[in-house]
Formats: sequence, structure tokens, C-alpha cells
Amino acid sequence: MRFLGLFVLCLAASLQAAVSGDSQIRAKAGPSEIVITTTSRLAGAIHSLTWNGREFIDSVDHGRQLQSASNFDVGSQFIPETFNPTEAGSRIDGVGPNSMSVLHALTAKGNVLSTENQMAFWLQPGEKSFGNLAKNTTALSNHLLKKRVTIGVHGLPHAIGYDVTFTVPKREHHRYAQFEAVTGYMPPAFSKFWTYDLTKKKLLSLSDGPGEQSLPVIFSTLDRQHAMGVWSPGQPSKGFERAGYGRFRFETEKVVKWNCVFRETNPNRLSAGNYSYRSYVLVGSLKNVTETMNALHRRYF
Repeated sequence: MRFLGLFVLCLAASLQAAVSGDSQIRAKAGPSEIVITTTSRLAGAIHSLTWNGREFIDSVDHGRQLQSASNFDVGSQFIPETFNPTEAGSRIDGVGPNSMSVLHALTAKGNVLSTENQMAFWLQPGEKSFGNLAKNTTALSNHLLKKRVTIGVHGLPHAIGYDVTFTVPKREHHRYAQFEAVTGYMPPAFSKFWTYDLTKKKLLSLSDGPGEQSLPVIFSTLDRQHAMGVWSPGQPSKGFERAGYGRFRFETEKVVKWNCVFRETNPNRLSAGNYSYRSYVLVGSLKNVTETMNALHRRYF
């Protein structure tokens, strides 16, 4: 009985120590509020972003969110998804209620959200992605992700500051890292792809690709009344000047995706420690997004 009592006490302490991932932040942006919602199901990753009566995020499994992830070569040929710490969880989590990622801290107050997350690997040990075997030998990685999300930064109500720090652990050997600082999976109604040339102040139609390019990307509805884009003052990564902003349309899955990607290389070995990146997610009408992107660009350049 004594051991049973001790077990119950330990279990209770563990439950009390668990960090809730359920939170919400908001701020006014034009005719509406931007409202961002996180959930415990996704270990604090962003499940929903709404503005002016529309949902901007297609949150289905544990990959389709507004979130961050990383990919590494493990000192061998780089193959996507085979060593892929992911904020929201793993592929096996599917549409279920839990995440293999572990949320260590979350604060949400007013228009600011901060989280710290220990990312699960996308693949389980022994699983394959497109025929390629997972290189990870555990389900939970030792890679940490800290993020700080601020709605309405720099006095720009349609700009969301998105600051992330990836912590790469010691005792791993990598020569190449691909940091998806932020990606957004959006409903298919955001069917129009755009790119914006900040130097020429020119909005151009963008093909489906798929793939990356050097200019920021924007997705909008056909009427241009709802749009989301991404821009970072840190782009492009050295040696990858023709990449950085990706766009993808998945017809079968009925979802579209954009991302902002940074790359780090070292011919011998990447250093363990922190890799930090700042991006801005722009939300509003297409006009709101391009005007806000211009204002941010002027602030930095």
C-alpha cells in the first residue's frame, strides 16, 4: 500500500507539472482582430489564426499548422524527413488528441505568445518516408524550440513578429541543417499565389512551383480580401541566395503551404547550440499585406 500511495503522489505531481498548451492571443488589425490559438494537442504549436471572419490555418494532423521544424543530414546524404524534429508532433500522431512533442513552457498575455518545446521526430524509428528509412533512433528528439509570437509589432497591426530559436544538442554530428523557421498550411480557398518584389514594389503572380525562390511569397483568396505572407530580414542564407521562400499546392490533400527556410552548413561539423531567426507573418487583405511588407522593409533597409 505504501508503494501504491507513493505512485499516486508521483502521478499527481507529474500531472500538476504538465504544461497546458491551450492558449489564445489577440490584437486589433483593421476591421477585425487577429486571433491566434494554440492547443495541448499540438504541444503549443499554433492551431488556428483567424481574421475578419476567416480561418487561415488548415490544422488537421500534426504537420499542418503554423509551426516550425528542422531537418539534418546526420553526417550523411541529406534526405528530407529522415531526421526531422517537428514542433507540433510526429506523423504517427495523425489526427489524434496527443502529441509526441513535449511542451516545457508557455505564456500568453495580450498580443504576445512564448513557448518552449522539445520536438518529436516526424518519423518513428524504423519508419520510412518516400521509401527512405528514418535516421533517428528515438521518437522524441533532444532538439528544443523556443518561439515568441507578437501580433502588431513595430506599430504595424497586420504584422506578426515570429522569433524562433532552435537548440541543436551536443553529441550529434551534422554538416547540413535546414531550419524551417515558420511554415503555414492554409485552406485551399487561399488559391492565389503571389510573390512581391520589395525593391520594385511590384506584386507578381506566382506559379504553383513547387519549391523555393528568393522573393517573399503571399497566398490570397481570389477576391484578395484575405491574404497571408511571410518576409524575413535575414533572408537569404549564405550560399543559398536563390532560395528561402517556398510554396506548395497539395491537390489531393486539399491544402496549400508556404515556408521561410534557413540553411546552415559546415564541411566538418555544425556547432551545437542556438540558431535564431526572425520572420514576419503578414495577415490581412492583399493590400494590407503588401503595404505592411513595404513598411517592414523600410525599417530594416
